[in-house]
Amino acid sequence: MNSDYKFIHLLYVPTMNCNMQCKYCYLKENTIDLKQDDKYLKTLKYAVNKFKNANIIPFNISLHGGEVTTLSKKDFKDIIEYISNYYKDNKKILEFNNFKIGEPHIKTNLYNIDKHIDTIKEFNVSISGSLDLPFSLHDEFRVTKGNKKTLNKILKNIKLLENIPNKKKVSATIFKEHYNRIEEIIKDIKYLEKNTCLNMNDFNFMIGFVSENDKLLHAMSEDEQVKFYNRMKKEFLGTSLDYGVKNTWFAEFNPTYCTNCDNCGEKFFLLERDGDIYSCVRGQKNPNFYYGNIYKNTVEEIMNNARIKIFENHNKVGFNSECLNCKYLYLCKTGCPFVKNNYNINKSYTCRLQQEIYKDNQELYKQDENNEESVYMYLSKMHPSIAQEYYPQENQISIDNMVKLQEIIKQDKKLKNIYDSNIFILKVDDDEYNLESQILKNRRDIIYLTEKSKIKLYIRKGVLEDCDYPVNNSLYIMLLSGNLVQYGDENRTKQEHIMTHQIYTNTITKNKSDKKCYHCIDITNLIALYYKDISNENPNNLFFTTSELRDYHYTKQKNNAYYHIQAINLPFQNIEFFYIDYKEVSK
Repeated sequence: MNSDYKFIHLLYVPTMNCNMQCKYCYLKENTIDLKQDDKYLKTLKYAVNKFKNANIIPFNISLHGGEVTTLSKKDFKDIIEYISNYYKDNKKILEFNNFKIGEPHIKTNLYNIDKHIDTIKEFNVSISGSLDLPFSLHDEFRVTKGNKKTLNKILKNIKLLENIPNKKKVSATIFKEHYNRIEEIIKDIKYLEKNTCLNMNDFNFMIGFVSENDKLLHAMSEDEQVKFYNRMKKEFLGTSLDYGVKNTWFAEFNPTYCTNCDNCGEKFFLLERDGDIYSCVRGQKNPNFYYGNIYKNTVEEIMNNARIKIFENHNKVGFNSECLNCKYLYLCKTGCPFVKNNYNINKSYTCRLQQEIYKDNQELYKQDENNEESVYMYLSKMHPSIAQEYYPQENQISIDNMVKLQEIIKQDKKLKNIYDSNIFILKVDDDEYNLESQILKNRRDIIYLTEKSKIKLYIRKGVLEDCDYPVNNSLYIMLLSGNLVQYGDENRTKQEHIMTHQIYTNTITKNKSDKKCYHCIDITNLIALYYKDISNENPNNLFFTTSELRDYHYTKQKNNAYYHIQAINLPFQNIEFFYIDYKEVSK
């Protein structure tokens, strides 16, 4: 069975219509859907098939809105039945790749589920509802478009779920206004646990955030977030809801959520009925988190645009130095890029709360014993411009071995050129990089390339000519993928070789150079030939030498065992890169 699939979490919005007008709704005027067409199911089918043809499989399809229960009975049943069959049809693929087979799932305000209760029962639909706690604020904020209260009807609808065996849970978003009524919240949680079929150990608190234009609600301070968490612990630890307060109530920050991704644009997507794709419910309708349209763009364009949009949004606010020494970075990944940009901050808006949760649950959230390496790997992917500053010391070549290798190099004129950091200069657009040997430098140079990148290589004059027959000498370029494969009788695991290319001396010296004392060759089109073959997940590798120096290196290895041991990996000047096939898409 093919194990080369990529798997994504897909939120689908079959309608933007909503039967409520919550006073703090992030979609505001967008919750009216005047369209009367068949795209509610057509778009989902089309998108899933288009993703699958590109070897991308949704491991989870959840319905979001607007409000999905505003669909007609037939339309709602059709789409639930399709999702149910999707899981059955893809059971082998999903289980082979260690994904649990789910049931259709909807995120709903619970106001209209009575209309669809037969379908919910027939297909064992799991429910994730939303309430405001305390109830007094629910009836103030969560009203119909006619400004009617909704709580009583929602509580009645919850009773209809009693005989459904699948999950039925609710979540509540907490702002400062809710925090100020914390004792009422506690009272209402106990009411829901005692008087409804909801599993309140599977309840979620979401920590609210606000934008500049929000006047109705205010965000809790970090101190208030921690106080809120501690008050919940004091009240519910050791009770029947002990599991909930330790686990699911604050599960927004655990490794199963989107915040645990280096780049959430590689895994989480929200698809609207018209084909528009955004990052998630937070980024919905925001142009900075718009990835393209499934009808208009290729899957490759959408996936690459998603990756670069999230990368750019993390980099707009930069990296917070406090995260360097936090042994929970592997869990947090500095937080949600949408909220960070919303607040113009460079770490999670719930940082202190998360640390408290992790410390209280050390069996679930262990401190990272390899924090230095984790920080470096995160920076290499998300902040490559500063990653080299934090290359783990233990991965650097030892001083003893460095001296021994340097001694060998000093005694050999040819080896000096193999390792010289001034021989090759790579220019990408306006930035220049003096290339060094990967086995001597104590950092990694990682750059990002796109289809618009212009790549030039400067070769110091005299290097190509330093041989008996310069006309036979050549620039020797090697491209390695970030993907690993096994080579040779030793079954050594190494980066996969993509190409080698030689450009002979006379071809290079005929070109005009804009840098004194250096030949110049434009390799933009050459490298672009292989973008389709390289890794999208790991840094790829470009090495440069001359055929004369390459041959000399292997002769030296053959004749000098100690040199062979220390230079067993490619010693030539190199640079690592990610390629993002970035095509900006806009509405």
